[in-house]
Amino acid sequence: MIPVILGPKHRHYVIDHHHLARALHDEGVKEVAVTVIANLSKLDQDSFWYVMENRDWTHPFVDGRRRPYSDLPKSVDRLIDDPFRSLAGELRRAGGFAKDTTPFSEFLWADFLRRHMKRKVVENHFEHALEKALELAKSLDADYLPGWCGPVSDE
Repeated sequence: MIPVILGPKHRHYVIDHHHLARALHDEGVKEVAVTVIANLSKLDQDSFWYVMENRDWTHPFVDGRRRPYSDLPKSVDRLIDDPFRSLAGELRRAGGFAKDTTPFSEFLWADFLRRHMKRKVVENHFEHALEKALELAKSLDADYLPGWCGPVSDE
């Protein structure tokens, strides 16, 4: 089930499983099961986004840069792939960091990786990028990130 928030004008706002929703759309799936986490349809746009952000239900960043809410895709077919977010997801699955309850933790890892690797390497040599990401994930440079499981120093 895709978790959504019911927003102004009774529109559904996907708050998790964006990659799954996009993949299903690309496969031609016309309907998906959703679960409404909260009904915020009575709020005006400004109040709605304020609540969304304060409850960690939105992460308005594209390629590591904060974007205005008006720039967010209006439908799943407009979602674009962030190769660093894909790399962060694979890094977690490979044991590079532990699953964590911190909202958008994989986006934080993606931003870290974005600052340490070239996009073309991630796009064109994903396996090599994953090897490099595994090294970076164990470094002390990453010790502030949620789920970090690198070596602990006495320093």
